[in-house]
Amino acid sequence: MTDVSKIKDTKRLAVEDVLSSRGRVRILKLLAEIDELNVSAVSRNINLNHSAVKEHLKFLCKAGLIREKKFGRILIYQYNSENILASSLKQLFAVWEEMQ
Repeated sequence: MTDVSKIKDTKRLAVEDVLSSRGRVRILKLLAEIDELNVSAVSRNINLNHSAVKEHLKFLCKAGLIREKKFGRILIYQYNSENILASSLKQLFAVWEEMQ
């Protein structure tokens, strides 16, 4: 599983830490397209178990690439387009899809 404690701040976030996990990349691509979803919807859309998705989302939140919003007991995860790294990844995903 991911080691969330390794992330001190986004300035020290290595690209390998984010892109080394296929699950994290799939979550980022999904949220870049759909913008916001809850854990169950993310899990269903990328066909990954709930606990793995929760760990990846926790990592990506701590990295600042996605945001978490609470509505009572429901957590909604949203792509953080205000983060320059997240914005750049979103552009990369779009270009990559165009080239396929």
